[in-house]
Amino acid sequence: MSETRMPTQKRSIEKRNKIIEKGFELICEQGYYNISTPDIAKAANVSTGIIYQYFNDKKDIFIEGVKNYSHGILFPMFDLIEENNLSNVSIEEILNTLIDSFIKNHTISKKAHEELMAMTHLDEDVAAIFKESEFKLTSKIEQTLIKNNIIIENAREKIHLIIGIVENLCHEIVYHKHDEINYDIMKHEVISMIKKSLI
Repeated sequence: MSETRMPTQKRSIEKRNKIIEKGFELICEQGYYNISTPDIAKAANVSTGIIYQYFNDKKDIFIEGVKNYSHGILFPMFDLIEENNLSNVSIEEILNTLIDSFIKNHTISKKAHEELMAMTHLDEDVAAIFKESEFKLTSKIEQTLIKNNIIIENAREKIHLIIGIVENLCHEIVYHKHDEINYDIMKHEVISMIKKSLI
């Protein structure tokens, strides 16, 4: 991944952040290969020249947007884990809270989600960001369990699988929305499966 230039003045930082925000929104809604750097400049209300002061190309803008999106989901998870003392709260309560928070943080549109998922398969840099985020969350949960004297055999592997299951549940509830499925029951089943795997 190429490095992007970080401005130091407040106005320049705000301008750079706006380019990232508008560029990411535009790419997610219309598709990475359907958007050009001038399109992003227009959406951000800046000249194309200004964009090249901070970024090499549209990929740099998209990568920064993906990082922000990933952190927007990941950091609230960290906060929730930190706030809960596992010895005083039931696993079911923690799982309910984590799943609800995951669902809440998956607010990006279905079309945008599909574009992001497609790009994880098409671009190794995008895939690397999501891979790193998953591993950070896995490690954080594992450390929290150890800190609270909760010892689970093959903890890292189980936690990683659990994150994938929760992620799929969130995608089903937020994006896929099958009328034939009762999501309260599905959530209950997911929690039940996770609890059994942690024994």
